[in-house]
Formats: sequence, structure tokens, C-alpha cells
Amino acid sequence: MVTDPIADMLTRIRNGIAVGKPRVDMPASKLKIEMARILKEEGYVMNYRVAEEDGKRTIKVYLKYRPDARPVITKLERISRPGCRVYVGSTEIPKVIGGMGVNILTTSRGVMTDRQARTLGVGGELLCRIY
Repeated sequence: MVTDPIADMLTRIRNGIAVGKPRVDMPASKLKIEMARILKEEGYVMNYRVAEEDGKRTIKVYLKYRPDARPVITKLERISRPGCRVYVGSTEIPKVIGGMGVNILTTSRGVMTDRQARTLGVGGELLCRIY
């Protein structure tokens, strides 16, 4: 059993990119589906799809590469972990590389990017950083 499913998702994506896979599969949850949606909206992955296999839902994340075969995602790191949760207020949300990257947060209004959270004036748990 995986103790940190979000870290498992990020590691699967990192490993898939490292070997140049076109797609990675992982067990689905509502939070992972929302994170995949944000990755797609921000342009870090081509697409994602939720499928039912043997009675279990899985997410298929289609990775995105540049024309020269380099991955679009340079770094993908977990910030808040089960052993050390990181919460930030709306005014304390850090920018990733001066706004070039994205933080994903869980807030009282759902899962969103750092830009959306600042606009709405909400803080929450800082899940991960992508650039």
C-alpha cells in the first residue's frame, strides 16, 4: 500500500519522462484527477483519461515533449508531505521561477493553481511545484 499517493503520482510522471514514455498509468482518485486536469490546462501534459480496468479506476496521463524530444516538465516536486504538511495563506503563496512555473494547492474551494488562489484570495495546502 502506498502511504503518499500524490508523491506516487508525481514519481510515476517523473519516471515516465526520464525514459521517454508516451503515457503513464496510475490508480485514480478525485485529487489525482484534479491534478491531472491542472497539468493539462497549464500545458505540462498532452492529455489525461480516466479508465475503468478490472473494476478499478485508473488515470492515463499522456506526457508532452518538445519537437526536439525534450520533456516539457523540467522539475516536478512534492512540497507538502504526510509527515510535514505545508499550509500557506493567500498572501504567502510563493511564485515559482518568477511566475514561469506553477504551484498546485488544495483549498476550501477545491484544487487550483497558485495564480487562481491568489485571484480568489484563498490559501491552502501547497501540494507540489512544477516547472
